[in-house]
Amino acid sequence: MEKKVRFAIIGCGRVAPKHADSITNLENAELIAVCDIIKERAVTFSKKYGCRYYLDYKELLKKEKEVDCINICTPHGSHAKIAIDSANSKKHVVTEKPMAMNLEQADAMINACKKNNVKLFVIKQNRYNEPIKRLKEAIDAKRFGKLFYANATVYWSRPQEYYDQDPWRGTKAIDGGVLMNQASHHIDMVRWLMGDVESVKATIATMTHKIECEDFGITLLKFKNGAIGTIMATTSVFPQNIEGSVTIMGTRGTVKVGGIALNKMELWKFADWKNDDELIAKCSENPPNVYGYGHFHYLKDVVKSITNNTPPIIDGYEGKRTLELILKIYESANKNREIKL
Repeated sequence: MEKKVRFAIIGCGRVAPKHADSITNLENAELIAVCDIIKERAVTFSKKYGCRYYLDYKELLKKEKEVDCINICTPHGSHAKIAIDSANSKKHVVTEKPMAMNLEQADAMINACKKNNVKLFVIKQNRYNEPIKRLKEAIDAKRFGKLFYANATVYWSRPQEYYDQDPWRGTKAIDGGVLMNQASHHIDMVRWLMGDVESVKATIATMTHKIECEDFGITLLKFKNGAIGTIMATTSVFPQNIEGSVTIMGTRGTVKVGGIALNKMELWKFADWKNDDELIAKCSENPPNVYGYGHFHYLKDVVKSITNNTPPIIDGYEGKRTLELILKIYESANKNREIKL
């Protein structure tokens, strides 16, 4: 029987159940331990998933010698420190988005994993959604003709209570605003689908919340392939989430993927209509929340990569490329000018 990959989760907040459920449903994976600084949360989580709990991740790293991989589900500002400590304890690392708050932290994470000969995985679960996979296949097959436009729209609602839940929410040091947090998967999607970005010009504002960061941002992108892109993101929509979508346009095709988690094909049109296009045009998944179903497929690839000692499909370098784009958007907004990448 194949040896199981043993996981520990650090941070038992909103996204942690997606990791725990995925791990417990994977054939060759096992959840050994969890950690959270809030005892009640750690205890509840450990009881639900039948594993040990810790209140200090350093103690977990010290005591849980058998753990192969650490999954980081903590506030964004703590990702780098935990990742580096985990790598130095010879554990593979899976981190939620964004991998870090700046490029220095991202580089330190990449270097620590390289030095300790462990793998660094950055979660981009929406790339595993069926409609997104179909869209990527169509781009790779050159079905769009000349790509000329891409858009990401995040019209979401987050009440003030959401930010008031934890003191770190909406802060520059630990959380980031709508672009770093809520829209980062959509920004990643546009970059991944369209290729490298040449320059950005952005405007950000704090419209409706009492937070340190922006709750509203608009960005104009120029891609190296000559296409233009726009990103429109806000958490100020009244009274509920309206849309989280990615639209790609070419001279011979237009596709829009929406739904609550980039899970629904809203438009699928091509000049060279094929037999299976009728089915693809209707393809959608119905996840219970904005995280979608992608974590299971992503962590399945993590298990495969660790078991077979193959490179991660989405690694630290890939995570860093999206982080760099987001940071350049902030730089453009702060300097009020176009910024080259």
